[in-house]
Amino acid sequence: MRFHSDDALNELPICEVSDKSALRQVVEQLRKEESGSGFQLRSAAGFDAWQAFRADHEFVAAAGGVVVDELGRLLAIKRLGKWDLPKGKVEKREEIEDAAVREVEEECGLEQVVLIKPVTSTWHTYERKKKHYLKRTDWFLMRASSKEKLVAQSEEDIEEVRWLDEKGIRMMEADTYPSLLPVLIAWKSMTA
Repeated sequence: MRFHSDDALNELPICEVSDKSALRQVVEQLRKEESGSGFQLRSAAGFDAWQAFRADHEFVAAAGGVVVDELGRLLAIKRLGKWDLPKGKVEKREEIEDAAVREVEEECGLEQVVLIKPVTSTWHTYERKKKHYLKRTDWFLMRASSKEKLVAQSEEDIEEVRWLDEKGIRMMEADTYPSLLPVLIAWKSMTA
């Protein structure tokens, strides 16, 4: 594993790994750090870091909604003390788009959610019971009516469901998961 800088490509330093052992060292270091300035990860010739990384994780497919109402407000949920967007795992033999709508309806108590188009996809890792997971979430732009009553799905640890205006979205951005910020950026660029 070696670090070097490549200003022509990016300001972030580059970490080049040549085998699975070096990759695991980098991943373990990232898991230990609260926050970092970031870096680019590159595979040395003959080594596919992405495939090696995926082999160390169980893949989870998920889908979620970036839901807006007739006033342009964003639907958000508060789960385990953090603001989030409704999402969940794709069930076996379920289409991703269907899963996204189902999860929004279940987590927020809505009955009439209309899927419009894809927004983006995000990846993140997590650990449960000493097992590592790699989760890809496909996000979709959706519409729903604020006239429908919002009901938080408490069995999924959802404490609150709320339509957020611009001020609320700024509040959410300050208290959400880092992996959700690219979703909000992608959504904002679609509406600009």
